[in-house]
Amino acid sequence: MEADSFKYFGIGLATLGMLGAAIGVGNIFGNFLAGALRNPSAAASQVGNLFVGAALVEALGILAFVLGILAWLG
Repeated sequence: MEADSFKYFGIGLATLGMLGAAIGVGNIFGNFLAGALRNPSAAASQVGNLFVGAALVEALGILAFVLGILAWLG
């Protein structure tokens, strides 16, 4: 019984990566918006970097979710 509680505690810690991904995506888009409002002419050239950065951060969140599910199943 005690091993199950440690297992669920570890799963909860593993899925905290999704919280970090949500904060990271919000930070990326918020900083892009602040920069685009300061210099609108340069915003169009940075959209590609915006989506690549958001995709990488989101991939880490999905990885944390998948690791939590695999730990739960295992």
